[in-house]
Amino acid sequence: MFDNGVDVGEPPARRSKIADLVDWPAPEAPLAPYEAPVPAPAAPPEDDPMAAARHKFAVLLGEFRRTAVLVPLDEAGDLWSAEQNGVRWICAFSDKEALARFALARGESGREWTYQAVLGARLLDVMVPLLPGPAGVALDAGSVDGGMLFPPVAGIVPDAVAVDLGGTR
Repeated sequence: MFDNGVDVGEPPARRSKIADLVDWPAPEAPLAPYEAPVPAPAAPPEDDPMAAARHKFAVLLGEFRRTAVLVPLDEAGDLWSAEQNGVRWICAFSDKEALARFALARGESGREWTYQAVLGARLLDVMVPLLPGPAGVALDAGSVDGGMLFPPVAGIVPDAVAVDLGGTR
């Protein structure tokens, strides 16, 4: 490369923090192969409130899996997460405004928040299994509109890292 006729050599290779994920150890249990998205389930009978709630959640989960969300990065460049009651939660936000409201609620609106856009399915299927112990995703944590939790249970995260609910499904 030349700058004003002087050979300045090749620019240094830059490696993003996301590229560091390639070096992370693979989870001990093999992940399930990718399956094509399943169409939204048929609407439940109107007289069954539990079936209606399950249907509504299934629709929301499908939308989340197909949507890119913003995940803040910590000082080391890792996905920002928090632990509560033994569960690690990756914090994700639906848009910049939701992230800004979260920063304001934490009293950290003055600092720069770096973030990465990540597909919801990638968070649940790839990132959650890389974390030690049970982990899920908290979408729009602290939002006045009400956030959403995607807990570490079968049907949301890979079965190999799902928490057993003891037959309460």
